[in-house]
Amino acid sequence: MGSIRVHEFMSLDGAIEAPTCTAAYGFDPRMGEALASAMAGCDAILLGRKTFEMFEPAWSVRTVEDDPGAPFFNDTMKYVVSSTLESPTWRNSTVLGAYDPDTIRRLKSESNGIYISGSGTLVRALLADGLVDELYLIVYPLTLGGSHRLFADDASGTKWSLATSQSYDNGVLFLNYKKA
Repeated sequence: MGSIRVHEFMSLDGAIEAPTCTAAYGFDPRMGEALASAMAGCDAILLGRKTFEMFEPAWSVRTVEDDPGAPFFNDTMKYVVSSTLESPTWRNSTVLGAYDPDTIRRLKSESNGIYISGSGTLVRALLADGLVDELYLIVYPLTLGGSHRLFADDASGTKWSLATSQSYDNGVLFLNYKKA
């Protein structure tokens, strides 16, 4: 059975909905290595509709020369949780329909690993259903307030164990947690 690995860019106060605020901090090449570790061994990508619709035009035209992550995003099978999206045009994409934890459990059991980026609504549902195995968090040294958070206010407690961490010269932290 594979694991579900969630990658999020987030603020110190847990906001995940505005990753554009991270641009001022630049992108340390070691951050790319940390993100590659989240993707390593994954043979599926799971996305919510909004994130899929943002990723498709951005990634579908990129090549390895543009970004070393392009082959992973373009060649890996992508599953979209959506009750409204019908016909994705990005290759290797299929719509699963509305969120159903049993469908995700089946997908998880059939994969070596599933990578998720962004997709806040989907991730909160997966966390609530205990389906997330690892968190790969890139934490920026700012607070945003009033934004969507990684964990819902009514989320039940879950114990996590710090697997790896790195700090970068720009003040950004990489934190990798595994479900304890």
